[in-house]
Amino acid sequence: MVKIIGVAFITAISAILLKTTKPELSMALTITGVIVILLFLTDELKTTLSALQGIAQNSGMSNGLIKILLKIVGVGYIAEFSAGILNDFGSQAIADKVVLGSKIVIVMLALPVFQSLLTLIGGFLKLV
Repeated sequence: MVKIIGVAFITAISAILLKTTKPELSMALTITGVIVILLFLTDELKTTLSALQGIAQNSGMSNGLIKILLKIVGVGYIAEFSAGILNDFGSQAIADKVVLGSKIVIVMLALPVFQSLLTLIGGFLKLV
């Protein structure tokens, strides 16, 4: 975590200093900093994915549902990162549209989960 915080502070301070003289380099530096932070997180992401796969196997949950849930989480994180970068560069309106678009995509991705849940509830109701 210390590496991530270090890269974040160095990126933020450098981007602020560059913003007044070279705004285009400031944005590129910010995006590069985000990519470096994401690269630091790959090992933790692999561990998390294997833990979720183990949970899915032990619970009998479909791999398809796990994939959908991971996609939903991924969309949320990507939207948050993107909106944050856009906000940093004064594009609040575009950031809001990114967030809105991600919410729509999340609802669309969640539809199969809702359908499975409703089918399961319907099956339970038939038993009663």
